[in-house]
Amino acid sequence: MSVPPSLERLVTELARLPGVGQKTAQRLAFALLKEDPSRARALAQAVLDVKDKVRFCEECFGYSEQPRCAICLDARRDASLLCVVEQPNDIYVIERSAVFRGRYHVLMGCISPLDGIGPDQLKVRELIARVERAPVQEVIVATNPSIPGEATALHLGQVLSGKVGRITRLARGMPVGAHLEFTDDITLNQAFTGRQSFGR
Repeated sequence: MSVPPSLERLVTELARLPGVGQKTAQRLAFALLKEDPSRARALAQAVLDVKDKVRFCEECFGYSEQPRCAICLDARRDASLLCVVEQPNDIYVIERSAVFRGRYHVLMGCISPLDGIGPDQLKVRELIARVERAPVQEVIVATNPSIPGEATALHLGQVLSGKVGRITRLARGMPVGAHLEFTDDITLNQAFTGRQSFGR
């Protein structure tokens, strides 16, 4: 089948996005072809704008169009609570739940010796400087429950010991609605270790 070169290029570029396979890229490309040209231009402009305008917040390393992000500038946020996450997009997952009203610190990854990533490649020094500069009562380590995430959490616990009032880790275990037969060994182990009393 002969595909116009411009359409083939669009499919190729879309397929490079994470989670987008060849078939999904084709569906998106064909959908864009059906759209009004103004919609396609708006999409193209949005992509250009995000690349031109979005940067990392100089305080927390989350995404921002200004030197400091809206969360860091919000005086209503509890500055004594600091939630440490791996990537900037993790902030939006937590914010969507509306359960946390403190501030954030993004590490820009996690410790992974196999990938050549150690603490020096992350924003750990900046985290230490932050807690030494301003009084932080609690650091909540919200790294992923993976081997690299656990290694990162362990390292943070060591380097922050004595510098903050309390260091905590997000609770882990069986998610609501999960079935035992589909639960991996690590999650099941954490669920047993963190079990709670109920009833009499």
